[in-house]
Amino acid sequence: MDCKKTVRLINRFLEDDLETEELQDFLDHVKTCEECNEELTIAFLVKEGVARLENGSVFDLQKELDTTINKADHSLRIREGMQWVYYLIIGLIVVAITFLILILVFL
Repeated sequence: MDCKKTVRLINRFLEDDLETEELQDFLDHVKTCEECNEELTIAFLVKEGVARLENGSVFDLQKELDTTINKADHSLRIREGMQWVYYLIIGLIVVAITFLILILVFL
């Protein structure tokens, strides 16, 4: 993923609205690109900082951004695991249907 696309996806990331592949590419890029990481940090500070200032709560935005990124990593691993379960189930269904068809053909 290039910087231009990464920057366009920042708001969707902050809204937890990225598909699995987009999320993987986004996180990989943000972790290795200092400029995009800085853009993400600024967007997060603006979004969360304004909300926190309005309600007067104390906050550590850098820590919260790190937590948000870690949660996204965790969510990504869960999504990828669920994809494998889905593929496994589909595979088992295909094998079962094939087996049933073979039984019906040879009976």
